[in-house]
Amino acid sequence: MLDKFGIAKRIAKELKDGYYVNLGIGIPTLVANYVPEGIEVILQSENGLLGIGPFPYEEEVDADLINAGKQTVTTKKGSSFFDSAMSFGMIRSGRVDLTVLGAMEVADNGDIANWKIPGKMVKGMGGAMDLVASAKNIIVAMQHVNKAGESKLLSKCSLPITGLGCVKKVVTELGVFEITEEGFKLLEYAPGVTIDYIKSKTEGRLVIADNVFEMSI
Repeated sequence: MLDKFGIAKRIAKELKDGYYVNLGIGIPTLVANYVPEGIEVILQSENGLLGIGPFPYEEEVDADLINAGKQTVTTKKGSSFFDSAMSFGMIRSGRVDLTVLGAMEVADNGDIANWKIPGKMVKGMGGAMDLVASAKNIIVAMQHVNKAGESKLLSKCSLPITGLGCVKKVVTELGVFEITEEGFKLLEYAPGVTIDYIKSKTEGRLVIADNVFEMSI
């Protein structure tokens, strides 16, 4: 079973040379620390930063350099700063190759709910609506179950929807799942996890890939 760092490390393997990538709040931000050697990706933040580097060490912290989640970050050589109008123009015009988002729920047809739990205080929509509508590829990084042990991979989202049919893959502490017409397709299972256990924790439709294998991170 993976921790949040393992989830981020596995998602980093989805990065390709030359990608422009937006990382959402939570687990997705950790992906910045695991960009594979030998490839160049440009990380974009909707608060107006292009060229985000890894999280800073304590001596590198600059309180004026933050991502959309208000975490301090570093910048890479050649990075640039701009206003939110420019940033959302980049997103809405389809210039983001990959978006990695957290989620509260994902349905087996690719619907995502990640911005509101009625009656509870959450950070709100942010740039999620624009990202799910415009990104070429969306991967969700999240825990497989909620605090009550209930599946977050569902047949239908119960929370307010952020985007319809937009998610391509989901990576949880239990495995890697591709969204297909048949539902969640298990491509890789986490170390120490059985397929039967994954089935027991997945409420939505689940199919097992013929060549499913244990994840290597």
